[in-house]
Amino acid sequence: MSSTLEELTAQALDLPPEQRAVLAETLLESIEPAPPLSPEWEAEIAQRIAEVDRGEVTCRPWSEVMQELRAPYR
Repeated sequence: MSSTLEELTAQALDLPPEQRAVLAETLLESIEPAPPLSPEWEAEIAQRIAEVDRGEVTCRPWSEVMQELRAPYR
């Protein structure tokens, strides 16, 4: 690994988890872009975002959802 890559990796690992996730997604997108969404999916996403913005639904952390899903199997 080159020293530049090692430095970038060290800097990336110092980022908070949320920022590392954004960086990882950005890097993956640069290698293999996601296919475009259909107009129906775009509309669904917009509707769900609007529901959250209006306070009609609440979001839960993914870790909480996964813990709940795994609970019956423990």
